Amino acid sequence: ANKTSIPNLIKFCNANLRMNIFPDEDIVEVGSPELFSYPFVHMTGHGNVVFSDAEAQNMRRYLMSGGFLHIDDNYGLDKFIRREMKKVFPELSFIELPYNHPVYHQKFNFTNGLPKVHEHDGKAPQGFGLIWEGRLICFYSYECDLGNGWEDQSVYNDPEEARQQALRMGANLLQYSTTAF
Repeated sequence: ANKTSIPNLIKFCNANLRMNIFPDEDIVEVGSPELFSYPFVHMTGHGNVVFSDAEAQNMRRYLMSGGFLHIDDNYGLDKFIRREMKKVFPELSFIELPYNHPVYHQKFNFTNGLPKVHEHDGKAPQGFGLIWEGRLICFYSYECDLGNGWEDQSVYNDPEEARQQALRMGANLLQYSTTAF
């Protein structure tokens, strides 16, 4: 994602959800103890990602302790992130979340699930989750390019409505992750 992505989402959430998120994004490593300082973590990419055993254990502890992870497949991440999240939670598998899941119905309603920001393979966007002890701990947006929709309009020249839908869904994720439990 472009460096305007997260700051734009923060600005949108502060304005529309009355959140008070510090306007600058922080970057935190998966294996860092600093991970626990953030209730919401966003991860994106185009290709290979590898977690060491220590990083996988740290991510597991983070998620079990109340943290929330949003993974946004920016086209090409799928086979790698599924493998690595199996290191984090070998006992869990991503499940497709039904359109009536609360994550789609926070401040903004998405009756048909995730918005489609960019086309790659003509596939429908899908929202997957990892659920641990009844709690959604990880939301995985696939075939959607949600984070690209958060970027400045000049980056991809996306229609404003697509950008707004992406920002609204991102706001739902932040709202859900901070209020659901």
